[in-house]
Amino acid sequence: MTLQEKLKNLPTSAGVYIHKNADGKIIYIGKAKNLKNRVRSYFQSSKNHDLKTRELVKRIVDFEFIVVDSEIEALVLESNLIKKHKPRYNILLKDDKQYPHLKITKEAFPKVVITRKLIKDGGLYFGPFLPGNLARKTLDLINRTFQLRTCEIEINGKLPRPCLEYHLKRCLAPCVKDLCKPDEYAQAVQDVKLLLEGKNKELADELEQRMWHYAEAEKYELAAKYRDLRQTVLSLGENQKMVTTADKDVDILGFYREKQRLALQLFTMREGRMIGRREFFWEDLDAENFDASEFLGEILLQYYSTDYVPLEIHVPQDFEDRETMEKILTERRGRRVHIYDPKRGQKREMISLVETNAKIAFEQRFRVLKPDTEKVLEELQEILELPRFPQKIESFDISNISGAENVAGLVVFENGKQNRAETRRLKIKTVEGQDDFASMNEAVFRTYRRRLEEQKTLPDLIFIDGGKGQLSAASAAMRELDLEAIPLVGLVKPPKHHNQISHLLKKGSENNPIPFDANSQAMRFIQQIRDETHKTAVEYHRKRREMRDFTSELTAIPSIGEKRKMQLLRNFGSIVKIANASVDELKTIVGEKAANEIFGHFERQRELAKTK
Repeated sequence: MTLQEKLKNLPTSAGVYIHKNADGKIIYIGKAKNLKNRVRSYFQSSKNHDLKTRELVKRIVDFEFIVVDSEIEALVLESNLIKKHKPRYNILLKDDKQYPHLKITKEAFPKVVITRKLIKDGGLYFGPFLPGNLARKTLDLINRTFQLRTCEIEINGKLPRPCLEYHLKRCLAPCVKDLCKPDEYAQAVQDVKLLLEGKNKELADELEQRMWHYAEAEKYELAAKYRDLRQTVLSLGENQKMVTTADKDVDILGFYREKQRLALQLFTMREGRMIGRREFFWEDLDAENFDASEFLGEILLQYYSTDYVPLEIHVPQDFEDRETMEKILTERRGRRVHIYDPKRGQKREMISLVETNAKIAFEQRFRVLKPDTEKVLEELQEILELPRFPQKIESFDISNISGAENVAGLVVFENGKQNRAETRRLKIKTVEGQDDFASMNEAVFRTYRRRLEEQKTLPDLIFIDGGKGQLSAASAAMRELDLEAIPLVGLVKPPKHHNQISHLLKKGSENNPIPFDANSQAMRFIQQIRDETHKTAVEYHRKRREMRDFTSELTAIPSIGEKRKMQLLRNFGSIVKIANASVDELKTIVGEKAANEIFGHFERQRELAKTK
């Protein structure tokens, strides 16, 4: 059927239409009260079309449509399809993460992780947590107090000894049969569940009963443990601010735009207090035909399709389909939801405040470009589902050419900044030939064996430059040192782009690679760490190679021993500079006789090269 035949046979009912280009790719998705009128309007006179629509129409070679029963269904379906296909000509909410939640994983021996993705995977989700850093603080408390495992290894109770986390009293060690029985671990998980459900008083009463039980049995160490646990739970209950169903919850939006760039801010108000803020940025809007009404409508629908719906939403101006959207959000919330565009008074002043913050965010993003380090690290913790805030990150890379001058580079980042004093360069000693897996194993093992011997601080996260092979080799080294609980993440590069990360592999979840998103500040930070590590390894490899060439070249001169080689290296730095040095320059370092011999040696080589 031709395009014109399709246009003639369009129904007049409500629905969603899908435009495609010559490659069959979806380039625009829209909704309509009357499909026939709306879709045909694209192919009528272009005089009334804006630039964006004219460019879109040029590329449409086919379309599909889906009939629905109401405008509400059309609006919901449009939002779902846009999120799925991300068409080029739709306005897209590029950061569609929710507020952070805590998840108790569905495993024989569960753990608790931070996540912004709510999926039907059998896990138990709790939240949202507002402000966002409350999720991290609560997770730290859970790991420290209830000692659930944080590692990714398979738990079968057959390991001969526990890792370092057990000795630091941060894990119950269910991996070792005699240390923690399954029912004991299940009890700890149940305690955490009560805590996250907000049943602090019920949990405190249960802990008090255990305390007296062990005290009467004269097991005073266990009694003291539950006494301290009870006090912690009661204290947390007094300060807990996790939002469930506040009676007065309001979201306030404002934005600031210059040409194709836009910064949007969303303030979260609960019980009259601002307790959360979200930022979104666009760099590729249609500057000439920007429609604030269309923008707000599309963004709100995308945002609240995944996030917590408040009872009130305040926007800087009215927009099309506002009443329909109120009905959709009311259905999702289960209570009446209002969307207001206040013109005066305190509500309008709050929108102005949000718009001011949006302008400041715009300046920081597009002119200053200095991201908040803590936010970046929090995002990194969420993306990788780390048990602890990644305050200290370490990264390894291997460098060699066909196995020659095999070296490793190690860089350290603390609180988001590189600690250059902790940079290490390792000469691989036990590996012959090109074996990056064995080289990585040696580099990781030697580094952390020494760190344990010297009782120095261990990292919260380790990056390994490479794929499954390098990651597995590093993991084997950590297992031998009883350090399995430290998260390991492989940075995988595509075959033809050696400097760009394509995806991440987390140890224990290798079958679920994490795509690299260049728009994410956390991902850009990972790329920075990877680049610094690679630079360190490559520079050390080049230095080792130059030393080898330097030594082999000077060995041909009889009067040049090891001492003079080192003197020449310190002063000239390379064999090329020595070869081009004059006698006067050389004799200040090694004396006149040796200088004449060195100069003569390289002069003869130059003459020989001319005859070839």
